[in-house]
Amino acid sequence: MSVIVKNLTKIYGNQRAVDDISFTAKPGQILGFLGPNGAGKTTTMKILTCYLSQSEGTATVCGHDVAKDSLEVRRQVGYLPEHNPLYKDMYVREYLRFAASANKIGQPGKRIGELVEMTGLGREAHKQIGALSKGYRQRVGLAQAMLHDPKVLILDEPTSGLDPNQLAEIRALIKELGKEKTVIFSTHIMQEVQALCDRVIIIDRGRLVADDPIETLKRRLSGSASLLVTFDEPVDPLGLGKITGVTKVVATGARGEYRLYLSGGADARAEVFHFAVANQRILLALQSEDLSVEEVFRALTQ
Repeated sequence: MSVIVKNLTKIYGNQRAVDDISFTAKPGQILGFLGPNGAGKTTTMKILTCYLSQSEGTATVCGHDVAKDSLEVRRQVGYLPEHNPLYKDMYVREYLRFAASANKIGQPGKRIGELVEMTGLGREAHKQIGALSKGYRQRVGLAQAMLHDPKVLILDEPTSGLDPNQLAEIRALIKELGKEKTVIFSTHIMQEVQALCDRVIIIDRGRLVADDPIETLKRRLSGSASLLVTFDEPVDPLGLGKITGVTKVVATGARGEYRLYLSGGADARAEVFHFAVANQRILLALQSEDLSVEEVFRALTQ
């Protein structure tokens, strides 16, 4: 395993930002790291990249402990933080040469040329970083993270600010890198998770709530479907939760609309109809749906 995390905890005062989480990541695998804002994703990534120390537990990268052998860990890891720290007064190639020098990379010109082409920076490589769009700054950060050809890539929202064309290019690049390297990346774009990830970890309030392949995650939650139910007026969700086979009820935000998550194979449509009659409500819509990753995410973190 390239990354092994055991009982990792980070405490700030009375707050447990990361609360006893354990997981592994191996080469040739793209691991999606998901969670609401403030769930502890970035804190975990900073511990794995030696920017923060843990309060409890252990983490190793390519066999090196992040607390005891941080310099070797940093040699193995390429890191793109959420807030991309770039020297905006430098030119693109100048900045990459500076980063290559800091990493003691031999023949930096050749490696920089490869990365400029790989990340699609060719047309912008002559510009100052401060003159680039946010999307191209992300590309510069990604090129910097890959300069020393690390075994592990840790990317905190790497596609933030990219337009649709750039998204497709960077996703393809991450997919290609994931064939040989261990890639851990966080994102709030659920289509990206479905397109790229081999496995998904979801944390909520610092705790691990899911660690599964995407399809396993869907089946674990509710088989393969949910029911989207709309009444003429809001109803008591606790009453809906008592229907046979219903494991979770989530109000969608639309007036009188609820999503019912079902245990595998359950069909609750008849009981939903009887619930509407018993509560003198008009049933406006009853629709069976396949679960998306977004719906799984909401169900596990709401």
